[in-house]
Amino acid sequence: MAQHNQLGKKGEQLAVDFLLKNGYDIIERNYRFDKAEVDIIAQKDDVLAVIEVKTRSSTDFGNPQDFVKPKQIQRLVKAVDEYVTTNALDVEVRFDIIAIVKEDKHFKIEHLENAFYHF
Repeated sequence: MAQHNQLGKKGEQLAVDFLLKNGYDIIERNYRFDKAEVDIIAQKDDVLAVIEVKTRSSTDFGNPQDFVKPKQIQRLVKAVDEYVTTNALDVEVRFDIIAIVKEDKHFKIEHLENAFYHF
């Protein structure tokens, strides 16, 4: 497996651990619909948090959250609309980014709630 894929998988697991520690229930991981993949769907209280995880080995080329592009956001929104409809959910939906940067042997985790909006 390529090193960037390993880093991405490590980042997703760190994000799951972070969310669990902060009171979220993990509902789905790597949910796929059409051309979209939602990294994590989690719930806390009556909020369904749709979470895109971005992991980087450094910030030399920008912050991880800067790599979520408009086309990807459109795909995520479409996938989550389908997920909510199919599962007949009556919850508030929020789109978050968990940005993770490797710093030496540690990882810095930043949870950006309401990182982008439904459009």
